[in-house]
Amino acid sequence: MSKRNLQNSRGPKASSRYFVDPWHAKMGDDLDLAGMSKRTREAYLRAVKKLAEFAKRSPDKITEAQLRKYFLHLKNDLQFAYGSLRVAFSGIKFFYTRTCRRSWNTLAEMKLQNVKSLPEVITIEQVHQIVDHCRVPRIAACLWTIYSLGLRLEEGLNLQVGDIDSKRMMVHIHRGKGAKDRFVPLPSYTLQRLREHWATHRNPRLLFPADGRNHRGASTAETSMPPSTLQKPIKQIVDQLKFAKKVSIHTLRHSYATHLLEAGVSLRAIQQYLGHSSLQTTMIYLHLTDSAAGDARQIIDKLFRRS
Repeated sequence: MSKRNLQNSRGPKASSRYFVDPWHAKMGDDLDLAGMSKRTREAYLRAVKKLAEFAKRSPDKITEAQLRKYFLHLKNDLQFAYGSLRVAFSGIKFFYTRTCRRSWNTLAEMKLQNVKSLPEVITIEQVHQIVDHCRVPRIAACLWTIYSLGLRLEEGLNLQVGDIDSKRMMVHIHRGKGAKDRFVPLPSYTLQRLREHWATHRNPRLLFPADGRNHRGASTAETSMPPSTLQKPIKQIVDQLKFAKKVSIHTLRHSYATHLLEAGVSLRAIQQYLGHSSLQTTMIYLHLTDSAAGDARQIIDKLFRRS
């Protein structure tokens, strides 16, 4: 197994007195066999751990009545948002349909209300403000790379030197969501920033290596920067800039797609760059820009004009 795949297969260790081996290890193995990504694997294991902590017993000892009580607790007491509730439900359902099989009607009949809210996007100028306000150069370089390539957080952090094809000006994204590889265009300015950043550590494999506690271990690091290295600074910067909206790392990816669409890039190309399986998923960005509607209004006005 390659270092990349070995790193992706590692999951969080059990930190609950109620969700321990062999069930924790068995579910981890089942998730690996199902081809789940590292983040999905961690989220599903965490979901079962939270259930076990709520019931105060090992998940194989939990009854269907306790499961129903837990889901009602998430919905009514904690008022989980749709996305969080869906992850919790999916992780628990995986455990009881793959790892510790139970024929429970609750898992078969429970329906989640799909609230299709539009993602937040920011302007190109606001992206520049965020990057320019970064006091740490490596964080600024990583944020710009994630934005200008339209990457997910893990995709950006796990970029490797060999993924950059400067001759074709393309970047090879390995094992994106759904274990799909793809190529995305590499802007010349992004290549310049990546070269400048890599020269500060010269790690033979990783573009954004963890730098260790003494901030001197980047050149020999075997792992990438942890997600919190980017998540905390961007929250602080957005608070300082007083943006009137919630901005996360993933907002940069949504903004990338919207900015491409506004610049005239086709939906089909954007779908390819984002790694979406369905064009329907990409079409959500039509609701985030008025440029297409503006062009349509001009065309319609001209088409039905009479002298």
